[in-house]
Amino acid sequence: MPVVSSNMTFLNKIAPAFSLRDTLSGKVLSLSQLKSEKATVIVFMCNHCPFVKHIRQELIDIANQYIPKGISFITISANDPSDYPEDSSENMGKVAKELQFPFPYLYDETQEVAKAYHAVCTPDFFVFDGDLKCVYLGQFDDSRPGNTIPVTGKDLKLVLDCLLKGEPVPQDQKPSIGCSIKWKN
Repeated sequence: MPVVSSNMTFLNKIAPAFSLRDTLSGKVLSLSQLKSEKATVIVFMCNHCPFVKHIRQELIDIANQYIPKGISFITISANDPSDYPEDSSENMGKVAKELQFPFPYLYDETQEVAKAYHAVCTPDFFVFDGDLKCVYLGQFDDSRPGNTIPVTGKDLKLVLDCLLKGEPVPQDQKPSIGCSIKWKN
């Protein structure tokens, strides 16, 4: 499993628009429909990655805490399912339903959205302010599969709390680490 880290060059850029199919509802949803005036979290993830599986339940719990506060969460998979059938659109919908995702789980079949965001790993966390400017590009927390650090989402929660309070987001941002996005040949 190739392990890579976030490409930090997207920081301070404006979120590119997109419209993708939600694997749970079957509806095509756009960034303009899903964004929040307070903050929008976009996570590139997938079903099979052990790094995603390691944090997935805590991500769901944090989304359930922050969505009522006006923060939007959007998850996207861009993986090519030909070598990773677990990451197919159908299987994405099954996982979203089974785990009761409180956020859309969008499928980037062409991989154009992942490329536009310079996403490289799963999970890859992008947080945008109310103007859709990327203010955070980094890790969920210090926990990884195989280390003994508890999964808390502390890095993501700190950023979201700062945005809700109108305070500056910490500039010391550690890149996310995970599996590489499975690009089409």
